[in-house]
Amino acid sequence: MKAIWEETKTAIKPCIPGHCFRMWIEPLKMTRCDEGSIVLSSPNLFSKKRVLNNYGALMESELNRVAGKAYRLLIEVSKTEAPPRPKVDENFQLQLPNMNACLYNGRFLRKDFTFDQFVVGGNNDFAYSASLSLASRKNTQQNSLFLLSKTGMGKSHLSQAIGHYILSEYPSERVYYITAEDFSNEMIHAYRHGSINKFKGKYRNQCDVLLLEDVHYLSGKERTQIELALTLDTLFESGKKIIFSSCYLPVEIPKLHDKLRSRLSCTLISTIEPPKFNTRVRILQKKAKLNGYELPEDVIGYLAGELIEDVRQLESGLIGVTAKSSLLGSPIDLALAESVVKNIVRQRENITIDAIKKLVCKYYGISVKDIVSSSRRQSIVRPRQIAIYLSRRYTDSPLQTIGKSFNRYHATALHSIGAVEREIKEKSPMQKQVEFLCRRLESGKF
Repeated sequence: MKAIWEETKTAIKPCIPGHCFRMWIEPLKMTRCDEGSIVLSSPNLFSKKRVLNNYGALMESELNRVAGKAYRLLIEVSKTEAPPRPKVDENFQLQLPNMNACLYNGRFLRKDFTFDQFVVGGNNDFAYSASLSLASRKNTQQNSLFLLSKTGMGKSHLSQAIGHYILSEYPSERVYYITAEDFSNEMIHAYRHGSINKFKGKYRNQCDVLLLEDVHYLSGKERTQIELALTLDTLFESGKKIIFSSCYLPVEIPKLHDKLRSRLSCTLISTIEPPKFNTRVRILQKKAKLNGYELPEDVIGYLAGELIEDVRQLESGLIGVTAKSSLLGSPIDLALAESVVKNIVRQRENITIDAIKKLVCKYYGISVKDIVSSSRRQSIVRPRQIAIYLSRRYTDSPLQTIGKSFNRYHATALHSIGAVEREIKEKSPMQKQVEFLCRRLESGKF
């Protein structure tokens, strides 16, 4: 029977992309042949689900053709000895159940950002496979990954899924999840307080897996870039795992140190594209099930057909439909879905950079001429930064176009976006101002 399985693998190999075959089919081993069933072993539960969902029907069909007899294909997770428990310090505090994963350093991992909760489609198949391969250590030569996509496409989900998987399978590993901005701020704090050697030692000697988000925010921060490049050299030489994420390719990030750009460019770059219709449907189904929502199939199909920009827009539509149904006590039907989607799509179509300029200028009592001028007065700089941030958030214009419309280089535009995002995270007075302007834009009152 093992010869039949090997022949089946040979038959299905041309039908599956090469990287998918190596990732999912090659690790399967035939364990036994029961009455009417052929049982294969899979290295883990993730692999089992992935194979059955995507290749199960093809495999069973080819298996029956090769064997000349109808068999039922079954997959079991192989039983391997659990890794030895790491020795821990008596003062080490165990994590509470049902909490977000707490790492050795940096931010928490969202508990729902796992491989199991990630919906795989043609738009992100390679990124998913590369992420799981790195996390499960299928390819021992792959130590780094660069996840590339626009905002809202799932790169943070995959990055954190790698962290979750490694913490689950290799509990002694030291995993750091941090944004590039936080890394920069931590380094500046270390210099100011005379603890730079401690900072260097932590990242270079006490880190096994580094998850570094939004590396494009290092643009122009030369001192941080040099320190990061040296840290990355140490980690790479030690065979540590490094996962980057960004909205831009390394060659597109302005004011980036050559050494750091070279290091990022040598990483396996995986692009995540906007999801296709069938993937959008599965995303809505999974998120509805996860949150306990019940949506008719025609409503899910409608939302998937109209909300095509990114995963966050899909989530916005799902939340809008369920919230409106709950508040009005109305059933979830096409009419209700259309009323929600109409507002989301119409708002996006009508919001332009010029409309944002006029709204911001009116709110702050300045002129359009002021906002595109070379003035560095705070009364002008702040509104300009907010207008650039809103232009990036509510329009599809590339960064170069946005910068040009404000008479700025795209590096300056990137800095403005980062400055506003920091203020929002810190819940400064600017946060309320930005929220008000967002509500005006989203309501169409501009």
